[in-house]
Amino acid sequence: MTKENVHRVFVNWSSGKDATLALYKLLQDHRYDVERLLTTVNKSNKRINMHGLHVSLLEAQAKAIGIPLDIVYLTEQLDMEIYADLMKQKLKDIQQKGVNTSVFGDIFLEDLKKYREQQLAGIKMKGLFPLWKQSTEKVIREFIDLGFKAIVVSIDDQVLDKSFCGRMIDEKFIQDLPKDIDPCGENGEFHTFCFDGPIFTKPVEFKLAEKIYKTYPAPSGNENNLEEYGFWFQDLVLKNPE
Repeated sequence: MTKENVHRVFVNWSSGKDATLALYKLLQDHRYDVERLLTTVNKSNKRINMHGLHVSLLEAQAKAIGIPLDIVYLTEQLDMEIYADLMKQKLKDIQQKGVNTSVFGDIFLEDLKKYREQQLAGIKMKGLFPLWKQSTEKVIREFIDLGFKAIVVSIDDQVLDKSFCGRMIDEKFIQDLPKDIDPCGENGEFHTFCFDGPIFTKPVEFKLAEKIYKTYPAPSGNENNLEEYGFWFQDLVLKNPE
């Protein structure tokens, strides 16, 4: 394939298993050239919001994979309109470098896919969804069978017990999940950090720190009339920070 026919893309990077598997598939496909990973991080605590992962592990992960990491720092109080404007400007900056395709690890959330595509269409970018409409059970088992390793770094305590936070993604984890929980956590039941696998030059070595419980205001009109949602986070610390 000639260089002119290769699509230059960037991956919206969560640090978790689905984004990792999507990246793996692109790296096996000669039609695509992955130029960077793009992540949003809370400016005040330097962590990925729903993962709780500190930026030091994110940076070590990207270095072990060997793809440049691009971070957008977000303030604590940020509404969707301001967020959309910030991301639009960032995407325009990327676009000026000749990259016009944005990659996501989404699997079946139609509303989220539609929102992403609408935002991209506004600046004439395209979205690419390598895992779209695949069986989530197939996705999680493919991830494991390929030799990737990931740890659960956050769980929604409305649907999962605290004990699931900090567990490794393996066959036993899948078997232990309640029957109504998606095996990939596609509905936000849990989030992961991938630290080793076939696209890594070396594993990201870390130590388990404390488990932290945080609450967030629940959206109005939620089906259980809750005032807040609770999440458990497994904090991780690099073993050998540089």
